[in-house]
Amino acid sequence: MSIASTLARTHEILILESDKEKIGKINSDRPSIDDSDIKEFYKKHSLSIQALENKDEAYKEADFIIICVPTNFDKESSSFDTSIVEQVTADALKHNNNALIIIKSTIPVGYTKLLQKKHKTKNIIFSPEFLREHFAMHDVLNPSRIIVGNESESSLDFAEIISESTENKSEVLLMKSSEAEAAKLFSNTYLAMRVAFFNELDTFSISKDLSTENVIKGVSTDPRIGNQYNNPSFGYGGYCLPKDTKQLLKNFEELPQTIIQSVISSNEARKKFIIEEIKKIHPKVVGIYRLTSNAKAQNFRHSEILDIIDGLSNFVEDLIIYEPLILEDDYMGFRVIKDIDRFKTEADLIVSNRKSDQINDVSDKLYSRDLFRQD
Repeated sequence: MSIASTLARTHEILILESDKEKIGKINSDRPSIDDSDIKEFYKKHSLSIQALENKDEAYKEADFIIICVPTNFDKESSSFDTSIVEQVTADALKHNNNALIIIKSTIPVGYTKLLQKKHKTKNIIFSPEFLREHFAMHDVLNPSRIIVGNESESSLDFAEIISESTENKSEVLLMKSSEAEAAKLFSNTYLAMRVAFFNELDTFSISKDLSTENVIKGVSTDPRIGNQYNNPSFGYGGYCLPKDTKQLLKNFEELPQTIIQSVISSNEARKKFIIEEIKKIHPKVVGIYRLTSNAKAQNFRHSEILDIIDGLSNFVEDLIIYEPLILEDDYMGFRVIKDIDRFKTEADLIVSNRKSDQINDVSDKLYSRDLFRQD
Protein backbone atom coordinates (compact mmCIF):
# COMPACT_ATOMS: atom_id res chain seq x y z
CA MET A 1 0.00 0.00 0.00
CA SER A 2 2.91 2.34 0.75
CA ILE A 3 4.54 2.18 -2.68
CA ALA A 4 1.15 2.44 -4.42
CA SER A 5 0.34 5.57 -2.43
CA THR A 6 3.62 7.34 -3.17
CA LEU A 7 3.42 6.58 -6.91
CA ALA A 8 -0.24 7.64 -7.09
CA ARG A 9 0.71 11.28 -6.63
CA THR A 10 2.02 11.47 -10.20
CA HIS A 11 0.86 8.25 -11.89
CA GLU A 12 -2.39 6.37 -12.37
CA ILE A 13 -2.35 3.34 -10.07
CA LEU A 14 -4.63 0.33 -10.45
CA ILE A 15 -4.64 -2.23 -7.64
CA LEU A 16 -5.86 -5.76 -8.31
CA GLU A 17 -7.71 -6.77 -5.16
CA SER A 18 -10.14 -9.57 -4.29
CA ASP A 19 -11.18 -8.31 -0.84
CA LYS A 20 -14.39 -6.31 -1.31
CA GLU A 21 -13.95 -4.40 1.93
CA LYS A 22 -10.49 -3.24 0.85
CA ILE A 23 -11.80 -2.34 -2.61
CA GLY A 24 -14.50 -0.21 -1.01
CA LYS A 25 -11.98 1.64 1.13
CA ILE A 26 -9.51 2.29 -1.69
CA ASN A 27 -12.22 3.50 -4.08
CA SER A 28 -13.52 5.81 -1.35
CA ASP A 29 -10.12 7.48 -1.07
CA ARG A 30 -9.21 5.62 2.12
CA PRO A 31 -6.21 3.35 2.73
CA SER A 32 -7.01 -0.34 2.91
CA ILE A 33 -4.79 -0.93 5.95
CA ASP A 34 -4.77 0.64 9.40
CA ASP A 35 -1.55 2.64 9.27
CA SER A 36 -1.36 6.13 10.74
CA ASP A 37 1.41 7.29 8.36
CA ILE A 38 -0.50 6.17 5.26
CA LYS A 39 -3.67 7.82 6.58
CA GLU A 40 -1.78 11.07 7.04
CA PHE A 41 -0.32 10.74 3.53
CA TYR A 42 -3.83 10.36 2.12
CA LYS A 43 -4.89 13.58 3.83
CA LYS A 44 -1.97 15.57 2.41
CA HIS A 45 -2.04 14.39 -1.19
CA SER A 46 -4.44 13.93 -4.07
CA LEU A 47 -3.94 10.36 -5.24
CA SER A 48 -4.94 8.67 -8.48
CA ILE A 49 -5.57 5.16 -7.18
CA GLN A 50 -8.30 2.65 -7.98
CA ALA A 51 -8.92 -0.93 -6.89
CA LEU A 52 -10.29 -3.50 -9.34
CA GLU A 53 -11.37 -7.14 -9.22
CA ASN A 54 -11.12 -7.75 -12.96
CA LYS A 55 -7.66 -8.92 -14.03
CA ASP A 56 -8.01 -7.78 -17.63
CA GLU A 57 -8.99 -4.27 -16.60
CA ALA A 58 -6.14 -4.08 -14.13
CA TYR A 59 -3.41 -5.42 -16.41
CA LYS A 60 -4.18 -4.65 -20.04
CA GLU A 61 -3.14 -0.97 -20.20
CA ALA A 62 -0.35 -1.07 -17.63
CA ASP A 63 3.20 -0.05 -18.47
CA PHE A 64 4.51 -1.52 -15.22
CA ILE A 65 3.04 -4.36 -13.16
CA ILE A 66 4.35 -4.53 -9.59
CA ILE A 67 3.92 -7.82 -7.73
CA CYS A 68 3.73 -7.56 -3.93
CA VAL A 69 2.43 -10.87 -2.60
CA PRO A 70 3.46 -13.14 0.31
CA THR A 71 6.20 -15.72 -0.09
CA ASN A 72 5.78 -17.75 3.07
CA PHE A 73 8.45 -20.21 4.13
CA ASP A 74 7.57 -23.82 3.35
CA LYS A 75 9.05 -26.14 5.97
CA GLU A 76 8.83 -29.23 3.76
CA SER A 77 10.94 -27.76 0.96
CA SER A 78 12.97 -25.48 3.29
CA SER A 79 12.34 -22.70 0.81
CA PHE A 80 9.92 -19.91 -0.03
CA ASP A 81 6.51 -20.82 -1.38
CA THR A 82 6.58 -18.79 -4.59
CA SER A 83 3.34 -20.20 -6.01
CA ILE A 84 1.44 -16.91 -5.69
CA VAL A 85 4.23 -15.00 -7.47
CA GLU A 86 4.16 -17.66 -10.18
CA GLN A 87 0.39 -17.40 -10.63
CA VAL A 88 0.29 -13.61 -10.65
CA THR A 89 3.14 -13.45 -13.18
CA ALA A 90 1.36 -15.90 -15.48
CA ASP A 91 -1.91 -13.94 -15.19
CA ALA A 92 -0.17 -10.64 -15.91
CA LEU A 93 1.55 -11.99 -19.02
CA LYS A 94 -1.71 -13.51 -20.23
CA HIS A 95 -3.40 -10.11 -20.21
CA ASN A 96 -0.40 -7.95 -21.10
CA ASN A 97 2.87 -9.27 -22.50
CA ASN A 98 4.36 -5.83 -23.13
CA ALA A 99 4.45 -4.43 -19.60
CA LEU A 100 7.53 -4.65 -17.41
CA ILE A 101 6.76 -6.97 -14.49
CA ILE A 102 8.52 -5.99 -11.27
CA ILE A 103 8.65 -8.51 -8.43
CA LYS A 104 8.82 -6.84 -5.01
CA SER A 105 8.15 -10.01 -3.02
CA THR A 106 11.26 -11.57 -1.48
CA ILE A 107 12.26 -14.59 -3.57
CA PRO A 108 15.07 -17.18 -3.72
CA VAL A 109 18.31 -16.32 -5.50
CA GLY A 110 17.94 -17.22 -9.18
CA TYR A 111 14.14 -17.23 -9.18
CA THR A 112 13.70 -14.29 -11.59
CA LYS A 113 15.91 -16.05 -14.13
CA LEU A 114 13.75 -19.16 -13.87
CA LEU A 115 10.60 -17.12 -14.53
CA GLN A 116 12.21 -15.37 -17.50
CA LYS A 117 13.20 -18.71 -18.98
CA LYS A 118 9.82 -20.32 -18.32
CA HIS A 119 7.81 -17.48 -19.87
CA LYS A 120 10.40 -16.70 -22.57
CA THR A 121 10.60 -13.01 -21.76
CA LYS A 122 13.11 -10.57 -20.29
CA ASN A 123 10.29 -8.33 -19.08
CA ILE A 124 10.39 -9.78 -15.57
CA ILE A 125 12.73 -8.15 -13.07
CA PHE A 126 13.30 -8.07 -9.31
CA SER A 127 13.46 -4.86 -7.30
CA PRO A 128 13.51 -5.47 -3.53
CA GLU A 129 12.00 -3.34 -0.80
CA PHE A 130 13.77 -2.61 2.47
CA LEU A 131 10.91 -1.62 4.74
CA ARG A 132 10.61 -1.76 8.50
CA GLU A 133 7.25 -3.11 9.54
CA HIS A 134 5.90 -0.02 11.31
CA PHE A 135 7.89 2.57 9.31
CA ALA A 136 6.91 1.42 5.80
CA MET A 137 5.66 4.81 4.60
CA HIS A 138 8.76 6.60 5.85
CA ASP A 139 11.06 4.01 4.29
CA VAL A 140 9.31 4.14 0.91
CA LEU A 141 9.70 7.92 0.85
CA ASN A 142 13.26 7.79 2.20
CA PRO A 143 14.84 4.56 0.96
CA SER A 144 18.44 3.82 1.90
CA ARG A 145 18.95 2.67 -1.69
CA ILE A 146 16.92 1.67 -4.75
CA ILE A 147 17.97 -1.66 -6.22
CA VAL A 148 16.78 -2.73 -9.66
CA GLY A 149 17.77 -6.19 -10.82
CA ASN A 150 18.03 -5.47 -14.53
CA GLU A 151 19.77 -3.02 -16.82
CA SER A 152 17.29 -2.76 -19.70
CA GLU A 153 15.87 0.57 -20.87
CA SER A 154 12.45 -0.12 -19.33
CA SER A 155 14.14 -1.03 -16.04
CA LEU A 156 15.92 2.32 -16.08
CA ASP A 157 12.57 4.01 -16.65
CA PHE A 158 11.11 2.19 -13.64
CA ALA A 159 14.12 3.12 -11.49
CA GLU A 160 13.64 6.78 -12.44
CA ILE A 161 9.93 6.67 -11.56
CA ILE A 162 10.69 5.18 -8.15
CA SER A 163 13.48 7.69 -7.54
CA GLU A 164 11.23 10.62 -8.44
CA SER A 165 8.62 9.43 -5.93
CA THR A 166 11.06 9.57 -3.02
CA GLU A 167 11.98 12.53 -0.85
CA ASN A 168 15.68 11.83 -0.38
CA LYS A 169 16.60 10.90 -3.98
CA SER A 170 18.74 8.00 -2.82
CA GLU A 171 21.26 6.11 -4.92
CA VAL A 172 19.97 3.78 -7.63
CA LEU A 173 21.88 0.52 -7.90
CA LEU A 174 21.51 -1.47 -11.13
CA MET A 175 22.59 -5.11 -11.09
CA LYS A 176 21.67 -8.59 -12.29
CA SER A 177 18.41 -10.03 -10.95
CA SER A 178 20.21 -12.76 -8.99
CA GLU A 179 22.50 -10.15 -7.42
CA ALA A 180 19.47 -8.12 -6.33
CA GLU A 181 17.85 -11.24 -4.86
CA ALA A 182 21.05 -12.04 -2.97
CA ALA A 183 21.35 -8.44 -1.72
CA LYS A 184 17.89 -8.64 -0.18
CA LEU A 185 18.50 -11.97 1.61
CA PHE A 186 21.98 -11.05 2.83
CA SER A 187 20.72 -7.67 4.11
CA ASN A 188 18.02 -9.25 6.25
CA THR A 189 20.33 -12.03 7.40
CA TYR A 190 22.90 -9.46 8.51
CA LEU A 191 20.23 -7.68 10.56
CA ALA A 192 19.22 -11.01 12.09
CA MET A 193 22.88 -11.75 12.83
CA ARG A 194 23.26 -8.44 14.65
CA VAL A 195 20.17 -9.08 16.76
CA ALA A 196 21.47 -12.57 17.56
CA PHE A 197 24.92 -11.21 18.45
CA PHE A 198 23.64 -8.77 21.07
CA ASN A 199 21.23 -11.36 22.41
CA GLU A 200 24.14 -13.75 22.93
CA LEU A 201 26.05 -10.93 24.60
CA ASP A 202 23.08 -10.55 26.95
CA THR A 203 22.90 -14.30 27.60
CA PHE A 204 26.61 -14.31 28.46
CA SER A 205 26.30 -11.28 30.75
CA ILE A 206 23.35 -12.74 32.66
CA SER A 207 25.15 -16.06 33.10
CA LYS A 208 28.36 -14.38 34.32
CA ASP A 209 26.59 -11.81 36.54
CA LEU A 210 27.73 -8.87 34.42
CA SER A 211 25.88 -5.68 33.53
CA THR A 212 24.64 -6.22 29.98
CA GLU A 213 24.06 -2.49 29.62
CA ASN A 214 27.66 -1.65 30.47
CA VAL A 215 29.05 -4.30 28.15
CA ILE A 216 26.85 -3.15 25.25
CA LYS A 217 27.84 0.48 25.79
CA GLY A 218 31.48 -0.55 25.86
CA VAL A 219 31.02 -2.34 22.55
CA SER A 220 28.66 0.03 20.74
CA THR A 221 30.54 3.28 21.36
CA ASP A 222 33.01 2.02 18.76
CA PRO A 223 31.84 3.95 15.64
CA ARG A 224 32.54 0.90 13.51
CA ILE A 225 29.83 -0.94 15.47
CA GLY A 226 27.36 1.78 16.48
CA ASN A 227 24.11 1.72 18.45
CA GLN A 228 21.72 0.23 15.91
CA TYR A 229 20.06 -3.10 16.61
CA ASN A 230 21.89 -3.56 19.91
CA ASN A 231 18.94 -3.76 22.31
CA PRO A 232 18.48 -7.29 23.70
CA SER A 233 15.21 -9.07 23.04
CA PHE A 234 13.65 -12.51 23.25
CA GLY A 235 14.92 -13.22 19.74
CA TYR A 236 14.34 -11.89 16.24
CA GLY A 237 10.87 -12.54 14.87
CA GLY A 238 8.29 -11.04 12.56
CA TYR A 239 7.48 -11.99 9.01
CA CYS A 240 10.80 -11.36 7.24
CA LEU A 241 13.92 -12.17 9.25
CA PRO A 242 13.11 -15.78 10.25
CA LYS A 243 12.11 -16.87 6.76
CA ASP A 244 14.77 -14.90 4.89
CA THR A 245 17.63 -16.36 6.94
CA LYS A 246 16.32 -19.86 6.30
CA GLN A 247 15.92 -19.20 2.58
CA LEU A 248 19.50 -17.93 2.34
CA LEU A 249 20.66 -21.08 4.11
CA LYS A 250 18.76 -23.11 1.49
CA ASN A 251 20.51 -21.17 -1.30
CA PHE A 252 23.83 -22.14 0.29
CA GLU A 253 23.18 -25.84 -0.37
CA GLU A 254 26.45 -27.69 -1.04
CA LEU A 255 28.42 -24.46 -0.45
CA PRO A 256 30.66 -23.93 2.58
CA GLN A 257 29.05 -21.79 5.29
CA THR A 258 28.80 -21.62 9.07
CA ILE A 259 27.56 -18.10 9.87
CA ILE A 260 24.11 -18.42 8.31
CA GLN A 261 23.30 -21.64 10.16
CA SER A 262 24.73 -20.16 13.35
CA VAL A 263 22.39 -17.15 13.16
CA ILE A 264 19.36 -19.42 12.96
CA SER A 265 20.64 -21.71 15.72
CA SER A 266 21.51 -18.74 17.93
CA ASN A 267 17.97 -17.40 17.69
CA GLU A 268 16.50 -20.73 18.77
CA ALA A 269 19.00 -21.01 21.64
CA ARG A 270 18.09 -17.51 22.80
CA LYS A 271 14.39 -18.31 23.07
CA LYS A 272 15.17 -21.48 25.03
CA PHE A 273 17.40 -19.48 27.37
CA ILE A 274 14.65 -16.91 27.99
CA ILE A 275 12.17 -19.70 28.77
CA GLU A 276 14.57 -21.25 31.28
CA GLU A 277 15.19 -17.87 32.93
CA ILE A 278 11.45 -17.37 33.39
CA LYS A 279 11.08 -20.87 34.83
CA LYS A 280 13.67 -20.04 37.51
CA ILE A 281 11.30 -17.39 38.90
CA HIS A 282 8.59 -20.04 39.52
CA PRO A 283 5.58 -17.86 38.70
CA LYS A 284 2.10 -19.31 39.13
CA VAL A 285 0.38 -16.95 36.72
CA VAL A 286 2.43 -15.60 33.82
CA GLY A 287 1.02 -12.56 32.03
CA ILE A 288 2.17 -12.02 28.45
CA TYR A 289 2.05 -8.30 27.71
CA ARG A 290 1.58 -7.87 23.96
CA LEU A 291 2.24 -10.48 21.30
CA THR A 292 3.69 -7.93 18.89
CA SER A 293 7.45 -7.53 18.62
CA ASN A 294 7.11 -3.86 19.56
CA ALA A 295 4.42 -1.35 20.49
CA LYS A 296 3.99 0.06 16.97
CA ALA A 297 3.57 -3.25 15.14
CA GLN A 298 0.13 -3.85 13.64
CA ASN A 299 0.24 -7.64 13.78
CA PHE A 300 2.01 -10.44 15.63
CA ARG A 301 2.50 -13.00 12.87
CA HIS A 302 5.63 -15.06 13.52
CA SER A 303 6.39 -13.01 16.64
CA GLU A 304 9.15 -14.45 18.82
CA ILE A 305 6.88 -14.23 21.88
CA LEU A 306 4.70 -17.02 20.44
CA ASP A 307 7.59 -19.46 20.87
CA ILE A 308 8.09 -18.23 24.43
CA ILE A 309 4.42 -18.94 25.17
CA ASP A 310 4.72 -22.40 23.65
CA GLY A 311 7.77 -23.15 25.78
CA LEU A 312 6.05 -22.01 28.96
CA SER A 313 2.71 -23.68 28.29
CA ASN A 314 3.58 -26.99 30.00
CA PHE A 315 5.32 -25.36 32.92
CA VAL A 316 3.17 -22.59 34.42
CA GLU A 317 -0.10 -23.17 36.23
CA ASP A 318 -1.82 -20.40 34.33
CA LEU A 319 -0.93 -18.05 31.49
CA ILE A 320 -2.88 -14.95 30.49
CA ILE A 321 -2.44 -12.58 27.56
CA TYR A 322 -2.99 -8.86 27.14
CA GLU A 323 -3.16 -8.02 23.44
CA PRO A 324 -5.56 -5.34 22.14
CA LEU A 325 -5.27 -6.75 18.61
CA ILE A 326 -7.04 -9.95 19.72
CA LEU A 327 -10.83 -9.61 19.77
CA GLU A 328 -11.51 -13.15 21.01
CA ASP A 329 -11.53 -14.20 24.67
CA ASP A 330 -8.79 -16.79 24.22
CA TYR A 331 -5.74 -17.34 22.04
CA MET A 332 -3.64 -20.50 21.71
CA GLY A 333 -5.83 -21.96 24.46
CA PHE A 334 -5.02 -19.17 26.94
CA ARG A 335 -7.25 -16.48 28.39
CA VAL A 336 -7.08 -13.03 26.83
CA ILE A 337 -7.61 -10.28 29.41
CA LYS A 338 -9.04 -7.13 27.82
CA ASP A 339 -8.70 -4.86 30.87
CA ILE A 340 -5.09 -3.81 31.52
CA ASP A 341 -5.60 -3.21 35.25
CA ARG A 342 -7.13 -6.64 35.72
CA PHE A 343 -4.28 -8.15 33.73
CA LYS A 344 -1.66 -6.48 35.92
CA THR A 345 -3.44 -7.61 39.07
CA GLU A 346 -3.89 -11.26 38.03
CA ALA A 347 -0.35 -11.87 36.78
CA ASP A 348 2.39 -12.89 39.22
CA LEU A 349 4.98 -12.22 36.53
CA ILE A 350 4.53 -10.02 33.45
CA VAL A 351 6.62 -11.03 30.45
CA SER A 352 7.16 -8.38 27.79
CA ASN A 353 9.58 -8.32 24.87
CA ARG A 354 9.52 -4.53 24.93
CA LYS A 355 8.80 -2.23 27.87
CA SER A 356 5.92 0.23 27.83
CA ASP A 357 4.73 3.16 29.93
CA GLN A 358 1.50 1.20 30.36
CA ILE A 359 3.25 -1.28 32.67
CA ASN A 360 5.72 1.04 34.40
CA ASP A 361 3.74 0.77 37.64
CA VAL A 362 4.36 -3.00 37.86
CA SER A 363 8.08 -2.97 37.11
CA ASP A 364 8.63 -5.06 40.27
CA LYS A 365 7.03 -8.06 38.58
CA LEU A 366 8.15 -7.39 35.00
CA TYR A 367 10.46 -9.71 33.07
CA SER A 368 11.96 -8.08 29.97
CA ARG A 369 15.39 -7.83 28.39
CA ASP A 370 14.59 -4.42 26.88
CA LEU A 371 17.40 -2.18 28.19
CA PHE A 372 17.23 0.86 25.93
CA ARG A 373 13.57 1.08 24.91
CA GLN A 374 14.41 0.93 21.24
CA ASP A 375 13.98 -1.69 18.55
